[in-house]
Amino acid sequence: MKHKPIVIGVAGGSGSGKTTVAREISREFPHQSIAVIEQDAYYQNQDEKTMDERLQTNYDHPLAFDYDLLIEHIKELLQFKAVQKPVYDYTAHTRSDKIIPVKPKDVIIIEGILILDDERLRNLMDIKVFVDTDSDLRVIRRMIRDINERGRTMDSVIEQYISVVRPMHNQFIEPTKRYADIIIPEGGQNEVAIDLLTTKVESILEDSVATRLSETVNQMG
Repeated sequence: MKHKPIVIGVAGGSGSGKTTVAREISREFPHQSIAVIEQDAYYQNQDEKTMDERLQTNYDHPLAFDYDLLIEHIKELLQFKAVQKPVYDYTAHTRSDKIIPVKPKDVIIIEGILILDDERLRNLMDIKVFVDTDSDLRVIRRMIRDINERGRTMDSVIEQYISVVRPMHNQFIEPTKRYADIIIPEGGQNEVAIDLLTTKVESILEDSVATRLSETVNQMG
C-alpha cells in the first residue's frame, strides 16, 4: 500500500482552543513536516457582493465556506502536490488577492469550526478531533481575538455572538461532535488528551515509515 500523508481534523466552537491543539501537535513532532490548513481561509469569495451584503453574511453557517475548494486542496496535498491557500480579508469581508503556497507534508492538520460537517471532508481524515470548551470561556476568547486581530468593537462581538454565533454553534457545530474519534475538553490545556492524540499520530507515522521502507525494498528487488 502506497503511503500517504496523515490528515488530522481539529474541530470545535469559535474560541474553543482548536489552534492551540494544532500548535501542540506540531510542537510534539518538531522533526516532522506538518502543514496546517485553516478552514477560515476558505470562506466564500464575496467580491460580487456590496459591503452591506457582506456584513450580513453568517460566517458560522456551513454555506459560508467553500468546501469544494478546501476538499480539492486536501486531495492535492494527499497526492503530494502543492496548493495555493487563499487568504481571507476580515476587514473587507471577502477573499484577498493574496495566496499562501503550501507544500505537501507528512502530516496535514485541518482546523476549523465546521470541518466535520461535510462528509466528503471527514472521509479524508485519519483522525477526527473535537475540542469541547465551555461557552463562557469561548466567548471571552473570541472577544479578545476579534477586537485585537480583526478590528471589531466589543458591542459588535457581543451582538454577533448572541444573534449568530451561539445559535449556529448549537445548530451546526455542536452536533458534529458525534463524528469525532477524540473529544478534548478544555482544548490545549488538556495535557492528557494531547498526549493520547500525539501517541496515536506517532503510531501512524511509524506505520507510514515502515510502508515506505517496504516500498523501497520492493522497488530495489
